[in-house]
Amino acid sequence: MTAQESTSALSRPLIAAVGLAVLLAIGVAGLGLWLGTGNQTEENVPGRTGPLALVPVDAPGAGSPECASLVEKVPVGLPSGKDMLPRREIATPAPPATVAWGDAKHDPVVLRCGLPRPAELSATSQLRVISDVQWLEQPGAGSSTWMIVDRGVYVALTVPDEAGTGPLQDISTTVRDLLPKQQVQTS
Repeated sequence: MTAQESTSALSRPLIAAVGLAVLLAIGVAGLGLWLGTGNQTEENVPGRTGPLALVPVDAPGAGSPECASLVEKVPVGLPSGKDMLPRREIATPAPPATVAWGDAKHDPVVLRCGLPRPAELSATSQLRVISDVQWLEQPGAGSSTWMIVDRGVYVALTVPDEAGTGPLQDISTTVRDLLPKQQVQTS
């Protein structure tokens, strides 16, 4: 066997291996595109479009006239940074006295009216006053739930961290103008 024949014999398996690697890479990339991996944008993230599914929670006051009035009068849109969140449809069966706002780019803001007194509410609770409405913050992972504690019904507003304070301000103004202020019940 000559040196040229020996080099040629070694080149064939090397060329075959490189060719197979290239074909494998093309196959994996094509499969990824076909399955849609790596192609998700904020506009097509599951759960951010269509009716919002919410689990029911204990809301003994949801059928009250205060909750009916509040749900009717809340804003059609809520500010979130530079954006305005539109009202979002809630999937059936929808929990009573519940409203949501959001779009494909933003996690939803959810208002629930008629909840029981929060167990975390005590005489030493740190309350935040916004537009003459007292709120108790219940921090969570990625969002906080704020409870209105100085009206005839307890109202919860769950706000994603990235939404800022606009939703709290707008809901506070609506509640202030609609529901009479009462003494905070800490026990």
